[in-house]
Amino acid sequence: MKKASPPATVTEYLATFPPATRTLLRQLRSIIKNAAPKAEEKISYGMPGYTYRGMLVYFAGYAQHIGFYPGPKAISHFQDRLTKYKTSKGTVQFPLDAPLPASLIRSIVRWRMKENEIKARK
Repeated sequence: MKKASPPATVTEYLATFPPATRTLLRQLRSIIKNAAPKAEEKISYGMPGYTYRGMLVYFAGYAQHIGFYPGPKAISHFQDRLTKYKTSKGTVQFPLDAPLPASLIRSIVRWRMKENEIKARK
């Protein structure tokens, strides 16, 4: 039996999820793209990723949550605003049964952009 090919595009990736999850993933994608319009979208490590002067953020869908991967420095920097979400070193989990925190996501993406710009100047 031939194994299915991994998605080649973010649109293909999103199509693999149930409608309710897909809706949240599309919203997250839109928030990221609006916050970082110059970021390049790609599939990396089997999930959607965005680059802007280096890796910016990733996200992925799961059975009970959406994983958002801005990196450990971002999680630490926004720790006080992430208290209602499960977090780990470089990840935050957004539950599927709640609206996405659009303002927080935008802030994290913009902060990551500034972080990458500073690194690029050095």
